[in-house]
Amino acid sequence: MNAGVWGQVLRYRSRTMTIPFGHSALSLWHLDPDITYLNHGTVGATPKRVLEAQQRLRDEIERQPARFLLRELAGEAGRYDLPEPRLRTAARVVAEFLGANAQDLVFVENATAGVNAVVRSFDFREGDEILVPDLGYGGVVRAITLVARECGAVVVPVTLPFPPASDDPSPYVDAYVNAVTPRTRMALVDHITSETALILPLREITAALQARGVAVLVDAAHAPGSIPVDIASYGADWYTANLHKWAFAPRASAILWAAPERQAGLRPANTSWGLDAGFPREFDWAATHDPTNALAAPEGVAFLRDLGE
Repeated sequence: MNAGVWGQVLRYRSRTMTIPFGHSALSLWHLDPDITYLNHGTVGATPKRVLEAQQRLRDEIERQPARFLLRELAGEAGRYDLPEPRLRTAARVVAEFLGANAQDLVFVENATAGVNAVVRSFDFREGDEILVPDLGYGGVVRAITLVARECGAVVVPVTLPFPPASDDPSPYVDAYVNAVTPRTRMALVDHITSETALILPLREITAALQARGVAVLVDAAHAPGSIPVDIASYGADWYTANLHKWAFAPRASAILWAAPERQAGLRPANTSWGLDAGFPREFDWAATHDPTNALAAPEGVAFLRDLGE
């Protein structure tokens, strides 16, 4: 861990916390008390109070499924019985936590689904190039590889320096810039690399790529809850992130954010009733599914804040 990141960790630990760390907090999860669970980043461990909030939502659904799922959830055909659809209320809480506007943010199952939605909606042509870092997450890389194969685009690997020698962002910016050609249309940039936990200089990389006409898709699967996130300040075209890892939401819960100029034509991987209804409604108005993973995400945010986030 470089000095800048370690200083950030120390600042977090110095804040006042209403829930202490250590063995006294073990009872807040359903974790097996006979093991020390260290793999939280893979699929996350949901706190009891968040699971209880999710179950209350499930119980409410079962009392009047049609009203909840067809009218209150997304507002079927624009009709709903609440001040706003429930998904939009949850989106406002999560968007505020992530430094974004709710109308620019939708819920997806996971960051991989967010990446799929973006690359499958993008107008790639034969010979177009997509920059993908060598530290990219395997599932995401495979999704991009398949889309490139189907449309004749080319996946161009970007070799990132690791381990980092300093906090200087230049080597990472240069790695991307040196890979750009006149055919480069899009670049995948991790906010935090999955297997190496490297925090990339997102603003600097994004600015350099966009100055060269390259669209930037950010895979931030591990960012919410582990580092401060301010999506609007990064300048990216798309930003997708999991909430069920470090932000304590139930599985599977994630967000996809799109800059206003990138929302037209952006479609979910699972096309349903929301077709042609525009962003974010096309994502909200989906086929029947369990929406409580997204609707309980604000309780995960509240838990984080009680930890002193």
